[in-house]
Amino acid sequence: MAVYNPKSLKAEEFINDDEIRKTLAYAEENKENTELIDKIIEKARPKKTENGCMCSGLTHREASVLLACEIPEKIKKIYEVAEEIKLAFYGNRIVIFAPLYLSNYCVNGCVYCPYHLKNKNIPRRKLTQEEVIAEVTALQDMGHKRLAIEAGEDPVNNPIEYILDCIRTIYSVHHKNGDIRRVNVNIAATTVENYRKLKEAGIGTYILFQETYHKESYSELHPTGPKHDYDYHTEAMDRAMEGGIDDVGLGVLFGLEMYKYEFAGLIMHAEHLEAVHGVGPHTISVPRVKHADDIDPSAFDNGIDDETFAKIVACIRLAVPYTGMIISTRETEEVRSKLLRLGVSQVSGGSRTSVGGYTEEERPRDTEQFDVSDQRSLDEVVRWLMENGHIPSFCTACYREGRTGDRFMSLCKSGQILNCCHPNALMTLSEYLEDYASEATKKIGYRLVEKELKRIPNETARKIASQNIDDIKNFNRRDFRF
Repeated sequence: MAVYNPKSLKAEEFINDDEIRKTLAYAEENKENTELIDKIIEKARPKKTENGCMCSGLTHREASVLLACEIPEKIKKIYEVAEEIKLAFYGNRIVIFAPLYLSNYCVNGCVYCPYHLKNKNIPRRKLTQEEVIAEVTALQDMGHKRLAIEAGEDPVNNPIEYILDCIRTIYSVHHKNGDIRRVNVNIAATTVENYRKLKEAGIGTYILFQETYHKESYSELHPTGPKHDYDYHTEAMDRAMEGGIDDVGLGVLFGLEMYKYEFAGLIMHAEHLEAVHGVGPHTISVPRVKHADDIDPSAFDNGIDDETFAKIVACIRLAVPYTGMIISTRETEEVRSKLLRLGVSQVSGGSRTSVGGYTEEERPRDTEQFDVSDQRSLDEVVRWLMENGHIPSFCTACYREGRTGDRFMSLCKSGQILNCCHPNALMTLSEYLEDYASEATKKIGYRLVEKELKRIPNETARKIASQNIDDIKNFNRRDFRF
């Protein structure tokens, strides 16, 4: 029987079923232990230091106790601390991105995804490099600077060479004042050699959803194809790190398996990366199973309601305070609004989840990977964020300045967000306002920029940011960054 060891490189040892079950039993036993719950919440609370602000985070057992807790006043406290952590380390910035679907060819049999091999309803499509240029141009015309590319697993139609060609093409497109400055990659688990190739191509974050950490369920949900191999898939982030990619993104698909089990596995995976590589995940995504072509989410009996979903997000924020959190257009405006306060730091906007979707006047439905709940335009999402006190950020400075992995974590922990990330957000927002925003959005935006400039603590940084924004507005200059 495998023994739990967070420093092991074997999936069955760092995501250990016995340890998860013991954790869930411990959480159930202590879910009304108010003394312990208060102690855990207090441990998670951000503490002021001489060099900024620090959070100790929580172990998977501690975080699981909070998730199991059903006492209303304690849940309220958890939410309050989640908000404190979010503001302490990410401020009121919200990073904006869009997915770009390259191909829906796939050899896997994943039962929750319409791209599975047996689905004959959807037309299969793969973008040519000319079509990639057209999609990227359309995204640039919207104002996007950061993409997450997506492709099914198919060694014939979507080999690593095709992905690399697409990345080169994306970075090559310069349209008016538009540039894609960061390409994150969400493709199937691969080899160390291929991860090195992705790193050399200049990718940002490598993202791979675990889908479920429950090994038996994983096998049933992935009955055929290379993704059936649980160990190879679960150990992918270690190979990515070995290949030189130090920004990796985790995620589970909530609704496939018991959420408390998934939550414990997710935090254990983050602990494993920290223990082995010295840096945890750069991001954690929290998608829920949604309807798509031949996929009925009600067929999965582990769905979670919105309140449980909010509690999961808040508890993740307490457990891994320095990790970015992503919520996509799978969720409604109402759900996204609540989760932004509780820990989410990145959102997609104006998304289309179909291959070639951005060049179509109407949103294509026949090749969508999932239904989009938030169908607002990017301009509407940007305006909504600002009206709710958030700064929409198109910043990619840390990646381009080499502040990845533990270097980004050091920046986050040192409390320099307001002197570095905050002005970068305001400058990239100003670019968006000048080049793409509607008049209504532009008016609201510049009021916010003027207000937020005053919050930059360092006088020199504040003056430089202010001057750069003037140059953006009056001299058509672009791409300033701290």
